[in-house]
Amino acid sequence: MTGSKKMLIIYILEILKKYTDADHKLFQEGIINKIRAEYGMECERKAIGRSITELAAFGFDIDYDNGYYLREHEFEDSELRLLVDSVLGSHYIPAQQAKELIDKLNGLSNIYFKKKMRHVTNVSKLLHTDNTQLFYTIDVLDEAIEKKKQVTFFYNEYGIDKQYHPRREKKDIVNPYQMVMANGRYYLVGNFDQYENIAHLRLDRISEIEQLETWVKPMEKTDVKSNTLDLPKHMAEHIYMFSGKSVSVKFRMKKDAIGEVIDWFGMDIQITEDSDEEYCLVRVRVNENAMYWWLLQYLNYAEVLEPQSMREKVRDAVKEAGEKYGE
Repeated sequence: MTGSKKMLIIYILEILKKYTDADHKLFQEGIINKIRAEYGMECERKAIGRSITELAAFGFDIDYDNGYYLREHEFEDSELRLLVDSVLGSHYIPAQQAKELIDKLNGLSNIYFKKKMRHVTNVSKLLHTDNTQLFYTIDVLDEAIEKKKQVTFFYNEYGIDKQYHPRREKKDIVNPYQMVMANGRYYLVGNFDQYENIAHLRLDRISEIEQLETWVKPMEKTDVKSNTLDLPKHMAEHIYMFSGKSVSVKFRMKKDAIGEVIDWFGMDIQITEDSDEEYCLVRVRVNENAMYWWLLQYLNYAEVLEPQSMREKVRDAVKEAGEKYGE
């Protein structure tokens, strides 16, 4: 045998991770050939057997059944598939960085898993952001939130040229409180320092971020009026991540669509019977702007009853749409 014995053990483990599972096994000769091809090391059969015994003693679940194979990998294929598809469907991750992240996930399983993921080659054709600063933005925000420091950055919007442009000439100073995932997007829950309201800012629209030395504004000095953010409650009230106040809303909903209500608002809602057995009454507390757009989305299933101002706003929107489309 040539090379380090310690390295041989590592090489064998890597070969078993990469090339074996319950359906794909290697004899000692196969392991020797793989080590020679990938690491340029020569070894004997006895060294392979001893090393596998030592790996098993260290707790690695290596079995022999007409060949050696690693029984359990760090992730099941189904778990990795879920993670890979989550990256594919995450519009906020730039295409190149999405591909690099998927390659890292593929490396956690064996070569046979990668063959199952041929649809990953279409990552560049899927809808992904062009903002390549995303991961850097996450790192800066993560540290700033931990240290309770303010940040400054440009917040961008698309122009008709399909490119991002800063909303203002100068960078905004923002108090960062939390990063959250909603509707396939990654948001910063924060506060523009010159205002009191809580804002929801898409991370893929942030550029040239910097951490400041100034302390973050206490959340109790915003319209949250609390020193902590009740994240589940906050997310349930801000279904589209709009800023603005939350209100109590009562509406009638067709019973066969009540699953949509629970999907959007969660279980912390009131549901009672309606005089029309086809419908039920629902009461939720939700962001006012978000509820308006939600009602327009479910016009055929929902009818807002309270507050009256929202009912009138939806009515006017439906009337205007009818006029645009004629009879």
